[in-house]
Amino acid sequence: MSTSSVLYDHPGPRAKVRNTVLSVIFGVALLGLVYWIYSKFDQANQWEGWLWKPFAEPKTWTQFILPGLWATLKAAGVGMLLSLAFGIIFAVGRLSEHKWISVPAGAVVEFFRAVPLLLMIFFVFYGLPYVIKQPVTAFWSVVIGLTLYNGSVLAEAFRAGIRALPGGQSEAAYAIGMRKTQVMQLILIPQAARAMLPIIVSQLVVLLKDTALGYIVAYPELLQRGVNDLAANYGNIIPAAMVIAVIYIIINSMLTWFAGWLERRTGTRRARVPRQRAGTAGSTVVEPQG
Repeated sequence: MSTSSVLYDHPGPRAKVRNTVLSVIFGVALLGLVYWIYSKFDQANQWEGWLWKPFAEPKTWTQFILPGLWATLKAAGVGMLLSLAFGIIFAVGRLSEHKWISVPAGAVVEFFRAVPLLLMIFFVFYGLPYVIKQPVTAFWSVVIGLTLYNGSVLAEAFRAGIRALPGGQSEAAYAIGMRKTQVMQLILIPQAARAMLPIIVSQLVVLLKDTALGYIVAYPELLQRGVNDLAANYGNIIPAAMVIAVIYIIINSMLTWFAGWLERRTGTRRARVPRQRAGTAGSTVVEPQG
């Protein structure tokens, strides 16, 4: 019996009617809410043509939106790579059998999860120069803050994913002579990453949106350039915020789509792994799955 048939019962005729009615009611309510918001903006003259005209001019995109988008993607890309590396390293550290490794690793993760990201970026930009005796750029202040906070959250996700795997896999690997490093690298971490992929993607989406907190150190990211600076020149803060929100939605949707594609891709590869069945006279016959 498949898992879906156990966890989910197909609705009967009455349930289908009820679901259809509720869907229609919800759709009408949603349309009503959209119209109410539209009418309120219309009363405030936010649909005036002169407010939206700047977005038809090339210089609006070349001077404000595209430079801000590039700064956001650059900080988010570097922060994602460093956060994933940070998360894997400290997840493994927390799972270590040596207290002198697991305890400090746990303290680091819990500390950076507890500190607000905005305060962390502020401290890196203004406080860290007193320690290292040289200034820290706005870019690296944002990236370091994103790495420490999101990397700590990802470390907990990886640790939970590794803990959720059946213990027999580790025992089988140790039985054939594999070292703990090999077990982590070749068996546990890849499976944990696939199992926790939705959580990882959700956190990376949060990381991308958190680049907007770079305004505290005047980092010229998308929100700063596309809303604050643009509205200061054209006086159209609401239309600018709407356009930038759409850009964020598109980027996050693309990231979610890529994660889904990657999950389907890895699932297809696993399905193609051949399995063996016993043949006659002790021989084995390779039988493809799927």
